[in-house]
Amino acid sequence: MRRAALQSLRATSRLFFHRSSPFLRGLPSGSSHHAAGLHRVSTTSPPEQQIPRSVLTASMRLRSLSVAVASAVVGSGAWYMYRGASPSSGSAGVHTARGPVDANPRSGSRQSVLGGDEYLRNQLGNEDADENQDPRRRAVVIDNDAIYTGLLGGDGPLEKSTDDYGRKMLEMLTPEQATQKLRRNEESRLVGRGRGVVRYDVVQVPSNDPIEDDHSEKIIEVPQTVAATTDGSPSSDWMFWGVYDGHSGWTTSAKLRQLLIGFVARELNATYKSALADPFLTIPRPEAIDAAIKKGFIRLDHEIIHESVEKVIKADSKRVAAELLAPALSGSCALLSFYDSQSKTLRVACTGDSRAVLGRRNAHGKWTATPLSVDQTGGNEEEAARLRREHPGEPNVVRDGRILGQLEPSRAFGDSFYKWTRDVQLRIKGSFFGRTPSQLLQTPPYVTAEPIVTTTKVDPSQGDFVVMATDGLWEMLTNEQVVGLVGKWLEAQGEQHDQGGSSSSSSKTWLNSWFKTNRKSNPLPVEREGEDQTSSSSSNGKKNGRGQKKPVRQHQWGLVNGDEEDDDSRFVVEDKNAATHLVRNALGGQNRDVVCALLTLPSPYSRRYRDDLTVEVIFFGEGDHSGNVVLNPEASAGATQFKAKL
Repeated sequence: MRRAALQSLRATSRLFFHRSSPFLRGLPSGSSHHAAGLHRVSTTSPPEQQIPRSVLTASMRLRSLSVAVASAVVGSGAWYMYRGASPSSGSAGVHTARGPVDANPRSGSRQSVLGGDEYLRNQLGNEDADENQDPRRRAVVIDNDAIYTGLLGGDGPLEKSTDDYGRKMLEMLTPEQATQKLRRNEESRLVGRGRGVVRYDVVQVPSNDPIEDDHSEKIIEVPQTVAATTDGSPSSDWMFWGVYDGHSGWTTSAKLRQLLIGFVARELNATYKSALADPFLTIPRPEAIDAAIKKGFIRLDHEIIHESVEKVIKADSKRVAAELLAPALSGSCALLSFYDSQSKTLRVACTGDSRAVLGRRNAHGKWTATPLSVDQTGGNEEEAARLRREHPGEPNVVRDGRILGQLEPSRAFGDSFYKWTRDVQLRIKGSFFGRTPSQLLQTPPYVTAEPIVTTTKVDPSQGDFVVMATDGLWEMLTNEQVVGLVGKWLEAQGEQHDQGGSSSSSSKTWLNSWFKTNRKSNPLPVEREGEDQTSSSSSNGKKNGRGQKKPVRQHQWGLVNGDEEDDDSRFVVEDKNAATHLVRNALGGQNRDVVCALLTLPSPYSRRYRDDLTVEVIFFGEGDHSGNVVLNPEASAGATQFKAKL
């Protein structure tokens, strides 16, 4: 058994992080829940004990370690295997029985290793294992704040993943399993309305369990009795896409998925009808449309925060309180795009720090990245200044880049502890449940759901696209990288289209009007900042746009240094879904070990290294006029379960 243990982890690669600002929302910087950085391990090795280089294949950060140092680094993994073989051991070690691993965690006392939504059948070496067996099975070891990867040998099942010291070990997902996990929640729709949008792709990859993100999409056919048309058409389309980044729970984002588009659509309906009644107008003024969107946001948040309290107090029931107050106690950012097919105008309403970026070709055939939203956090100087103006005499209204030193987003739905008065909070806590108000609470509300709305004229004939994503993506990639990656993905789809490689005739149709320029480009086909002064990659000349945070995860993972930020060789094109393609490259791209390791980590450990990810890519173009919105099966999971949305 000892021999198998030492053999199984002969090679080790280390993912180490520098300590940096915490990413968990709603917690102060000093909270013990925040991820602590990993620390370096000595790499000194006596020549006679050097680990063979042939074993050290591509991984996060490879280090050559002596046997002594390797034993210390991966001792948790080896210790599991050795201890598990001792029948006299008082604590649960690794079980080496060869029976099948029970995939149901409630069926017995033994704990299987969780990988995504499935329990993986993991294998560990044992005393009688054949030394000629292929050992190329990978493991991830979590030891306090460190992550290590190594090789496993043998074929015994790993049925226990923790020891007395809280260290955990689980078998790394294979590249095929990682791909399956990436694509589990992907969906793609082909829009045959002939009204400026040809396709949209969406994917979600959870880190929290359950995922705290959510999303919604809706296309509403609007008769000309509501919204006037100028081309004689009897109707036009209002198209909505929403991405919701929840924090401190999933209930607020779920509420937005159910209701936000409806609230905004009702306000727009009233506004457009009012314009028809005015003999001097055919469509509402731009400021009236913006006001309608803002009103929809504010009314929904009022229902969540204030109307729920009135109903709970009236019902005087903890059961009712648990149901109605949940969306108020948690919180969520919201990013909503509204496209009017008649005016070819795209409005993006942002509450919080999710982000939308426009990809558009310039005169040189390259894509440019234009941010359509601003990250609204306590670290944004404009937002911090606004809060100080609204709350004079409160020096801690923004502290360490957080509202009252705790919440990072300065605009959000829910988050009642930053909106309720002290009296309301104490009453809710005394009668039902809740927490003690912050000592810094003086003049709430400090957080608002009112969005900032931007307006962009879209030219479908030029093949514009928009990427909407929760901040989990923007922690990993820059605006330019995201737009360049979609451009690279489009090139790959075009090449397959030319070669007849697409399996779906309907998927070929949406590509027809896209490729009028040279598609060959390496590196990413995007204008870098400073390459072209006509590029709109930044709204005020600052890197990443006004108030937008820089991506930090790639540096923390040790994948890039300052000189490697623009290295495009690490990116790949392997997915039919554009959103999945972005997530894969955000998680490591060509470095499959990084992708597999990050997707192997179960919740809550995964939250230290990556956030929930929700990404949506909307393609504008001249599509067919079938009138249908259909599932794109080659880029959707569980295709047979979906129905057309309209």
